[in-house]
Amino acid sequence: MSDSKVKILVIDDDRIIQFIIKGTLEEQGYEVILASSGMQGLEKAHKYHPAIIICDWQMDEMDGLEVCKEIKSQAFLANTFFILLTSRTSVEDRVEGLDTGADDFLSKPIEMSELKARVRAGLRLYQANRELQRLAKDLKVQKQLLETELKEAADYVKSILPAPMSGLVTINSRFLPSRQLGGDCFDYYWLDDEHLVIYLLDVSGHGLAAALPSISVHNLLRSHSLPQAKLHQPCEVLQDLNEIFQMDKHNAQYFTIWYGVFNRNSHQLTYASAGHPPALLFLPSDESGLEVKQLCTRSLPIGAFAEAEYYHAVCDIPASSKLYVFSDGVYEVEKSDGKMWSLDGLINLLNLSNQSSKADLDVILEQIKIQTSSQVFSDDCSLIEINFS
Repeated sequence: MSDSKVKILVIDDDRIIQFIIKGTLEEQGYEVILASSGMQGLEKAHKYHPAIIICDWQMDEMDGLEVCKEIKSQAFLANTFFILLTSRTSVEDRVEGLDTGADDFLSKPIEMSELKARVRAGLRLYQANRELQRLAKDLKVQKQLLETELKEAADYVKSILPAPMSGLVTINSRFLPSRQLGGDCFDYYWLDDEHLVIYLLDVSGHGLAAALPSISVHNLLRSHSLPQAKLHQPCEVLQDLNEIFQMDKHNAQYFTIWYGVFNRNSHQLTYASAGHPPALLFLPSDESGLEVKQLCTRSLPIGAFAEAEYYHAVCDIPASSKLYVFSDGVYEVEKSDGKMWSLDGLINLLNLSNQSSKADLDVILEQIKIQTSSQVFSDDCSLIEINFS
């Protein structure tokens, strides 16, 4: 904003003071608007939207404090720089003026050099506020655009997650990112007529930085970019992923993963994990009703160390068994007492749910919230339930 376009409103019921101020400021290149009363000043403020208002404190009907309070209460005028013109010098009076919303004071009798200096200072602050408003508006627009893009990215992540599966193996899943976008991703699909792949990975961190590596791994495995033979061997899959996704080459991001391959003919599950929570296998048992096995292989997260080695294990899957694969966000939930819920707590909950035939995933997630007294999951939460007929 150039000085020639700056509007200054002078509100004073003394015509001599009006013209003295007007003449001085017009010499500086400002456009000066005059008002002889508080009400008239408000009308002209609404009409002209001045950058600065110089208003006499003592006026009939409506004094300067009342004018100031009214100006500052209106959003489109609130940033106008308001100078109170007064002969009062006590600290109490100035505190009252500042509390009402005045930005500065000009003492009577008026010293013209002081008038010019205070107007220049007021104009600098007014223009700085305008620039801050513009930046805030730009930031709001950028934030809205970013939120829209994140939502679109989150929708894409959800779109690539697998649909429920039925048949010899029935699979259901839930995905609850702690924000719009998270680092969890999972998949399950038949490699061929005999082998079913199930995996779940959890990238460190949140947001786009975490989502991108998880999508990359998903696309890599789904497209069979690794040799077909290796996809049947969990330890080889993890070994290759560790070579491809070293964290020093991927923005310091690492991830944990549980990867399993079920053979429908042998009814065996071959699995390997890399720093990931164990999958939980619930087996029918004549003695206790259900037996729980924790399925994991000890190894480091993918990308942490180039020399890491991965191994797989094999277990039998009897008919009517049920397998849960999940991210740590399912059980690392802060309770009302500030302590964290535990894996043991999740195992007990799943055990009770399956024994009572209330193992629906939505019910399980609600029970977690009830047991932890927490209505939200602080981390990304993914849960897969696999029923073996």
